[in-house]
Amino acid sequence: MILASTYALTSASAKSSLPQDWTAAIMSLETLSTISPTTNSAVITRQALPPQEIVRLPAIGQEAFASYGKSHPTLGSRQEVVAKALDLLSRRKDVLAKELTEQMGRPIAYTGIEIDTTVKRGQYLNRIAGEVFAEDVPGDPEKGFRRFIRREPVGVVLIIFAWNYPYLILINSLLPALLAGNAVILKPSPQTPTIVEHMSEIFTEAGLPKNVLQYFHCGSPSHVESIVRSPQINHICFTGSVAGGLAVQKAAADRIVNVGLELGGKDPAYVRPDVEPHWAASEIVDGAIFNSGQSCCAIERVYVHNDIYEPFISACKATLSKYKVGDPMDKSTQIGPVISARAKESIRSQIDEALKAGAKDETPPNSSFENLPQQGNFIKPTLLTHVNNSMSIMQDETFGPVIPIMSVPSDTAAVKYMNDSQFGLTASIWTKDVGVGEELAGKVEAGTVFVNRSDFPSPDLAWTGWKDSGKGVTLSRFGFEQFVKLKSFHLKDYPGR
Repeated sequence: MILASTYALTSASAKSSLPQDWTAAIMSLETLSTISPTTNSAVITRQALPPQEIVRLPAIGQEAFASYGKSHPTLGSRQEVVAKALDLLSRRKDVLAKELTEQMGRPIAYTGIEIDTTVKRGQYLNRIAGEVFAEDVPGDPEKGFRRFIRREPVGVVLIIFAWNYPYLILINSLLPALLAGNAVILKPSPQTPTIVEHMSEIFTEAGLPKNVLQYFHCGSPSHVESIVRSPQINHICFTGSVAGGLAVQKAAADRIVNVGLELGGKDPAYVRPDVEPHWAASEIVDGAIFNSGQSCCAIERVYVHNDIYEPFISACKATLSKYKVGDPMDKSTQIGPVISARAKESIRSQIDEALKAGAKDETPPNSSFENLPQQGNFIKPTLLTHVNNSMSIMQDETFGPVIPIMSVPSDTAAVKYMNDSQFGLTASIWTKDVGVGEELAGKVEAGTVFVNRSDFPSPDLAWTGWKDSGKGVTLSRFGFEQFVKLKSFHLKDYPGR
């Protein structure tokens, strides 16, 4: 994923020393401008919160945390607020979906689905909260003694989150944090600034007390660092790049505080020789280029058994030839622009490097690929063959609509190549034999493994990264644990009673 505050905030005097495209989200120390990836023109401006105000947020949050515990002391009362908020979020789907398309370029045909999925995911988390927060009572009770473990809120939670699926990323942490009884401070990406404004308004309308949910706009890494360092911040959630995650972790390293990191991926797929190639191709192409490939769990490298390699390549060409790149406001568009000129340049650089090293561009003829819009950050979905595992396109996160495919001689070789990566977020095995698929998936070093599926964070399963893909957990009942601290009670009856 991309760093939630990728765009460094600069003064007017210093701005000229930065790469030109860094100004895609930042214009001055006071003003943040969101540049449409469709037109490369500004669509929104927001004032960054002054640094002296940013450092005050944790203290305000601590006061709100104390009042929240008094006004909503029971889980049931907090669940009522969350249920009302999710209903309000659903009602505003059309407006929110249009804004997402304008700000980050995903086609309008799909942005509403993010809101629907966010609501469904939130409803699931709200529903299981009672079971999650129930007191744990050890077995083998002893007369005269009572022992149990209770979960208490940590205090004030800082959530720094990215632009590519902003509502889904946010709900993963926001709901468990609020349900546990914490106060929350949100830092959005400058690319999608209105998310926090809508969520704050929705939760206020749903009955959340004042200042339990705060937010701030900021593009300065040093100003973000100042709030990360605050002793009144009790937990930090970051979604973004490995570099961004390391920076947050380093800033928090001089005190005892938990940091949850959801970082990048280079997610592999392996196609075994027993599958029907056209079915596998349709699934894998979609898993690779949906949202222009801008998903931490998008398929970014494909390994195909020698026996099915050529038929699979042909099937991928046939599938890819039917996709349409274009204006994301057109309901028939399937692939929109990538997020910035800088991202476009990086993706092209990876492709060019692979081609120079011997890869072959086998992207099929497609009129929409060959007649891309003149404005904006459009790039054709690209099918690469004859790649090898040492290439950057097979090792470094692309975050774009590229499908590199490598032939392998065996299951064993496929697993070896799949594990040859610094990342470990998701991986998928494609086979008729689900038993063999499960066995192979068990050998792959990733937090989530799929058989005959990809790119689907299920809310009842733990979402967690291995290796450089992160640490900590969201979703499932385990996703609540980072927002609580455990307190053990050991109660003994008074003698003679």
